[in-house]
Amino acid sequence: MRWFVRSDLDGFFGLALDNLVQLLLIDALCRYVLGLDAALVRGHILPGTAIAVLIGNVFYARQAVLLGRKEGRSDRCALPYGINTVSVFAFVFLVMLPAKLAAQAAGAADPGRVAFRAGLVACLGSGLIELFGSFVAEKLRKITPRAALLSTLAGIAIGFISLGFLFRTFARPVVGLTTLAVVLLVYFGRVRFKGGIPGGLVAVAMGTLLAWVTGIAPGAVKPGPPGLTLPVPVLGEIIEALRAGDLVTYAAVIVPMGLFNVLGSLQNIESAEAAGDRYPTEPSLAANGIGTIVGALFGSCFPTTIYIGHPGWKALGARAGYSVMNGVFVTIICMTGTLAHIAWAVPIDAGMAIVLWIGIVIGAQAFSAVKPEHAPAVIVGLLPGLGAWGAMLAKNGLRAAGFGMPGGGVFDKTLTDKFMASDTWIDGAFALEQGFIFSSMLLAAATVEVIERRFLRAAGWCVACAALSATGLMHAYDFTPGDTRLVLRPAWPFVIGYLLMAACFAAAKWVTKPDDSGAAGH
Repeated sequence: MRWFVRSDLDGFFGLALDNLVQLLLIDALCRYVLGLDAALVRGHILPGTAIAVLIGNVFYARQAVLLGRKEGRSDRCALPYGINTVSVFAFVFLVMLPAKLAAQAAGAADPGRVAFRAGLVACLGSGLIELFGSFVAEKLRKITPRAALLSTLAGIAIGFISLGFLFRTFARPVVGLTTLAVVLLVYFGRVRFKGGIPGGLVAVAMGTLLAWVTGIAPGAVKPGPPGLTLPVPVLGEIIEALRAGDLVTYAAVIVPMGLFNVLGSLQNIESAEAAGDRYPTEPSLAANGIGTIVGALFGSCFPTTIYIGHPGWKALGARAGYSVMNGVFVTIICMTGTLAHIAWAVPIDAGMAIVLWIGIVIGAQAFSAVKPEHAPAVIVGLLPGLGAWGAMLAKNGLRAAGFGMPGGGVFDKTLTDKFMASDTWIDGAFALEQGFIFSSMLLAAATVEVIERRFLRAAGWCVACAALSATGLMHAYDFTPGDTRLVLRPAWPFVIGYLLMAACFAAAKWVTKPDDSGAAGH
């Protein structure tokens, strides 16, 4: 097992592109939605993020090398790691933006600084939950069917990764379809370019060339000269936020997002094992939490996570080096101000086919790595993630129309009434979105137990759904001016519904009998 192999370049292009997208998203949301000063974003938030990403990438690369050498294998792939996309949106719209608006209403001298501090505390709280969750996660993993863990990931991959980039591919077909052809050839067709040129490099280079020819690149505004910005601790800012009570104020966002990150990372570890790489749960999750905590201490407002996509990177031939290269790449562009230059010269379109492919592989794994008879459970597990993505898409459309933005309309109950006029049950989508990673896993697990005719176990998973709904970690939501948010209060209709499901499954032993005469679904 070596630190670097040639095919690490393919993995690096895909993972670095994914992280680049998150960094550009952070930069845009912080400056244009939150209105933070560019010096704050590029002097604290991005360097702090770089430290978090570098720590995790080096840890997971070393973990892969040690595992490979211990087992006498050369094909171990490091767990991918980077910024948590869902947390970026959650912390911007549910923590930092409300904090800024409240500060403005109170007449604060620097509302942006208040939003920054709230984001730091949210990130720190999420990291602590991830760290302490690492000590109990393995027990949860052992009792949860693989179909439940992998299908949850697949729903996220198909919705939040594949469909988003698919839209972009068909919005710019000259670049999108050409690079997609290269990716399909190399990764599905299992061929290599003559001369040993990595397929990922060919796709990105061709995409960049076509982007310049068709006018997609360069960016509209040429950035200024780069400059070195080293991360510095922001303990004073965190203490001020704790004194202001931000940890309690935003606990309804911090707690579920921390649990979401623990569970998502756990599912990604299961995905890696299904692809042949068994990593210990506790240190893998602990390193994730430590990376997030260190990032917050140095100015990052956004948690890191073990990424979705390990089977894809492994299939590309990535091993340990791609992870180290990604960490170094993120560190350089965040600390030198070159992020803006890369965005100007190399558009996201140039490499989006690689990220699209990763989403496809994760979706496929949910079916290929489980028993064929568990396929219906996989579908059940896919649906909440797709529903949550649809809810996000609807809300982004509303924001594009001015809702939730300064001077525009606000999110409230009248929106759901307007959607109902077109027979769109958006209130169901908003309810499903809250804690969807829990409902996805638990419902898929219940379906597996039903398929195996372990009806009491199926009832137990439904009782777990009811319990989470009773705490507000699933389905309970409220409106903010610019979004919907999870609220820690009982969602009683769902509590009752899940308990009735549990009763149906528990009674099945006495009111039904086996019937294998026809195919499933007949």
